[in-house]
Amino acid sequence: MDTEDTAELPLPRSRAANERLHAMIPGGAHTYAKGDDQYPEHLAPVISHGRGAHVWDVDGNRYVEYGSGLRSVSLGHAHPRVTEAVRRELERGSNFVRPSVVEVDAAERFLATVPTAEMVKFAKNGSDATTAAVRLARAATGRPRVALCADHPFFSVDDWFIGTTPMSAGVPAATDELTVTFPYGDLAATEELLTRYENEVACLILEPATQTEPPPGYLAGLRELADRHGCVLVFDEMITGFRWSEAGAQGLYGVVPDLSTFGKALGNGCAVSALAGRRELMERGGLRHPGDRVFLLSTTHGAETHSLAAAMAVLTTYVEEGVTARLHALGERLAAGVRDAAASMGVGDHLVVRGRASNLVFATLDERGQPSQRYRTLFLRRLLTGGVLAPSFVVSSALDDADIDHTVDVVAEACAVYRKALDAADPTPWMGGRPVKPVFRRLA
Repeated sequence: MDTEDTAELPLPRSRAANERLHAMIPGGAHTYAKGDDQYPEHLAPVISHGRGAHVWDVDGNRYVEYGSGLRSVSLGHAHPRVTEAVRRELERGSNFVRPSVVEVDAAERFLATVPTAEMVKFAKNGSDATTAAVRLARAATGRPRVALCADHPFFSVDDWFIGTTPMSAGVPAATDELTVTFPYGDLAATEELLTRYENEVACLILEPATQTEPPPGYLAGLRELADRHGCVLVFDEMITGFRWSEAGAQGLYGVVPDLSTFGKALGNGCAVSALAGRRELMERGGLRHPGDRVFLLSTTHGAETHSLAAAMAVLTTYVEEGVTARLHALGERLAAGVRDAAASMGVGDHLVVRGRASNLVFATLDERGQPSQRYRTLFLRRLLTGGVLAPSFVVSSALDDADIDHTVDVVAEACAVYRKALDAADPTPWMGGRPVKPVFRRLA
C-alpha cells in the first residue's frame, strides 16, 4: 500500500468524545444515521460548531459539509436571517399557556408558500407528523390498513412503519400486519393491492419523488386510484419540501394530495415539522367538526415561538432569494464535477451520483457493479482525510464554487485509490478497519 494511503486524520478528541457518547447514549447518537457505525473506523468526527457550509470538529479540523443535519440545514449553519429571527423570539418568551400570535403568522406564511394546503398543524419532528396523517386517514375512512411505498427508506419511528424494517424488535405482529406496501412508479401493482384489500386501505403514503423523477402521469394516476378506492393520498415531503420547489413536490408536479407532511428544511436545523392538507380532513382534529374527535397532534413544544420564527425566516428566504434554484445550480455543478473526476480515474461505473440536483446521493459499487459498504468505507475515508464530510452530496445554499472545486479535487484523489482497490479486487487495505454499516439491520 502506498505511503499516502496510510495517512490518517488525527481525531483523538473525537474518539474520546465518541466513547463518552456510547457510555451514556444508546448508539452514541440521537439519530441512527448519525452513528459512528456510519463512518470508517476511528474517523467519526464529533462536531464543535458550524458556519455556512463548513463544520469544525472538536479536534479543530474543518470540513466542507454535505447533507447538513440530515438534509435539514439547507441554508447553511447559523444563517443570519434565521438566527436573528430565533434570537428575537427567545427574548420574548418561547412557550405559553395559550397560542402565541407567532402561530397565526407562521400558519399564514406556510399556507401562502404551499397554497395547495388549506390547513396546517406544526409539530417538532417528522415522525409525529406522518403518524398523525396515518391516524387521520384511518379515522376519516374507518379503515385499518396503511399502504406505504416500499421503495422509500423511512417514514416514521412509530410501529406502523418500523415493523416493516429489519429493526422490528418490539413491534407486535398484529400492528405489523396492518401495513402493506406498493412499489414506486407501478400503478398496476398499486391498483392490484387496493383491489386485494378492497375497503381496507386507509391511505397511500409515499415520497412524491426521491432519486428518480416520477414516471409521466404516475402521481396523477395515484390521485385517481386513491379517489376511486376511497383512500387518502399522503405525500411525505420531508425531503422534497422546498428542495423540489418552494411549494414542495406537489407544487412542482401539480398533483395535490389530501395530506402532506413537511420538516427538515423547514426550520434550517430548528425542530419544526408540519402536517398540512384539506380542511375537511384536518378539521377532524379540531373543534369545528360534528363527528368523533381525532387526537391529531398535541405537543407541549410543537409551537415554540423560536422554531416557528425560524420556519418563517426560512420560507421567506426561499421565496425572496430563489433558494431552490440555487440548490439546483450548485448540485448540477457538483454532480458534473464528481462524474468527470470519477470517469477520469476510471471508476465512473463504480462511483455513481444519483438524484435530483438539490438532493444528490452517491452509490459505491464493487468490481461486479453491486452496492458495496466496503467501497463506501474506502471512499468516505478519503473524503474525510481531505476535509469533506459527505455521507451524501446533498447541497446547502451556503456552498460556493471554491467549496465545490475543493470537493471535486478530493473526490478525484479518492477515486484514484478506488481504482487501485478495484484493480486489486479488494478494498480491505484502504478501509482502515471494519466497513460502515447500513442503518436498518437486525443485529448491532
